[in-house]
Amino acid sequence: MHLISYETFASVDLRCGTIVRAETFPKARKPAYKVWVDFGPELGILQTSAQITVHYQPDTLIGKKVMGCVNLGEKNIAGFVSQFLLVGFSDAQGDIVLATTGGQIADGQKLH
Repeated sequence: MHLISYETFASVDLRCGTIVRAETFPKARKPAYKVWVDFGPELGILQTSAQITVHYQPDTLIGKKVMGCVNLGEKNIAGFVSQFLLVGFSDAQGDIVLATTGGQIADGQKLH
């Protein structure tokens, strides 16, 4: 395990948001979806590409409360601009299960 300072951890901006749109991403090298998440009034709706096709279908993602790292900068993925990193955990087969929050957390709330 690599230890980091609290200040380093505090610089990672993890926020709660609600998925408002999801669609297949045929241009992606590995199976993925394009996902749009509402991070509240301060950040608005941000988009990303996510390799979450094993456990989710686009229509089942709408309304799901998720967590995203919003301060990594933009990344171009097969011509699509990813503005944040949707976070999750690998299952036993290495497929991603999204990190989610309860419905009572407001969009844009920062993880402390």
